[in-house]
Amino acid sequence: MSAGGKALVSRGRGAGDGRIPPTMVRTVLTYSRKRYLTMDLGVRWKLHGDGKVPAPGAVVRPDERLSWPRTAGLGAQHVVAMFGASFVAPVLMGLDPNLAIMMSGVATVIFLLATRGRVPSYLGCSLSFVGVAAVIRAQGGTSATVTGAVLVVGAALFLVGLAVQKFGARIIHAAMPPIVTGAVVMLIGFNLAPVTASTYWPQDQWTALLVMLFTGLAVVCLRGFWSRIAIFLGLVFGYALSWVLDRIFGQIHSVDGSGKVTDHWRLDFSAVGHADWIGLPSFHGPSFEWSAILVALPVVIALIAENAGHVKAVGEMTGDNLDDKLGTAISADGVGSMLSTAVGGPPNTTYSENIGVMAATRVYSTAAYWAAAGFALLFGLCPKFGAVVAAIPGGVLGGITVILYGMIGLLGAQIWINAKVDLRNPLNLVPAAAGIIIGVGNVTLKFTDTFSLSGIALGTLVVITGYHALRAFAPAHLKTQQPLLDEGTSSYDEKSDDGTGGGGSQRAKS
Repeated sequence: MSAGGKALVSRGRGAGDGRIPPTMVRTVLTYSRKRYLTMDLGVRWKLHGDGKVPAPGAVVRPDERLSWPRTAGLGAQHVVAMFGASFVAPVLMGLDPNLAIMMSGVATVIFLLATRGRVPSYLGCSLSFVGVAAVIRAQGGTSATVTGAVLVVGAALFLVGLAVQKFGARIIHAAMPPIVTGAVVMLIGFNLAPVTASTYWPQDQWTALLVMLFTGLAVVCLRGFWSRIAIFLGLVFGYALSWVLDRIFGQIHSVDGSGKVTDHWRLDFSAVGHADWIGLPSFHGPSFEWSAILVALPVVIALIAENAGHVKAVGEMTGDNLDDKLGTAISADGVGSMLSTAVGGPPNTTYSENIGVMAATRVYSTAAYWAAAGFALLFGLCPKFGAVVAAIPGGVLGGITVILYGMIGLLGAQIWINAKVDLRNPLNLVPAAAGIIIGVGNVTLKFTDTFSLSGIALGTLVVITGYHALRAFAPAHLKTQQPLLDEGTSSYDEKSDDGTGGGGSQRAKS
């Protein structure tokens, strides 16, 4: 009990002498303590207006909410927005989609609690690890090997977040300027091209072509919320198209998912019929191998860039200065990924799709994300749902991944554009060019009979070490100061003229 509470109780025990009864004091203190804890964890919301429709131009802030039925509806919308990538990622990584959806809900809860409800975000399955999983499996690794390697990446991300909280984001920017970050993101995405070309596209080339065209049109032509779920719409179109083609032309003669040339149905729902409606997903523990860990570690750079960009975007939308939450967000992402991979699920990261939903609705309430996490947990307990996801035809994945993998790679170019990286400067051009070709071409550097570096791992190492080594010997005129990561995150740890926080929130409010 606090000192004030003890003083109140010590004044006397009488009920009629003007003194407060001890039971009332304890009740007030208990209520105050509970209220403080719920507010500190960001799980207490004020009702926005009448809880129905926000006024024109009004926004629903993170600590506000609409009525619970409307909040649940917004949560369902967030789940649909993340479905496309969250469907595809575990399937491409060879992991259980039910467990992936469930653990995305758990990771979102961890993130919201860690950031005290100040950074409304949904953590879904990360596509940055798809190439890593393909490389590890090509080397003979199992699902346990994949999740073990990614768990180590989650631990590294957690430690980076702690370092950012203590020393500031400049330690990241010094080690990974925009030229390095963009090149690594680019080689991670483009390294996936052979997976599409040799695994998915040959299973049904005409379905893949039509799905690619439909998805491209959906991304470009649709507006608002529908454009945010273009990948999901592409999957639905591919499902329907495969079913129609099976009815019209019968089985297809092509390679199947195992790589064998057979006659098979494009859309096989046999596993769906045998799946239960309610049940737990399949769990497994991680396995740790150095060769797999070294392949996976470079993805840390992409995750740091994603988190920095998302925190910046949310801060600009809400008008809040979230610079102090960057380290917390990175650490929470790492913890969520560690927990997911520890039980056999894929890693997670903040989703730009859900940020797009907030921009469209102007509802930034974290209550909607709690609702979305609840829906994800329920989906994870439905094996039949997972069987439907696992039945996605290979040709459909071929059409989706042509666009998806290219978009991942071109995010690296977007980092360069935002940071105004000068590729005419050989200090930038040489390490990026060498690293990207090594990563995309899967160049191998063999050290011993049992240890070698190739593809993503070797390309990342060349970009990082090459840039800093060349910078140490480069003439002064090539070492011009560059923006840090991107235009938004360069404000981290900077002070304005009046001594207040960085310029990110000032831009958001201007």
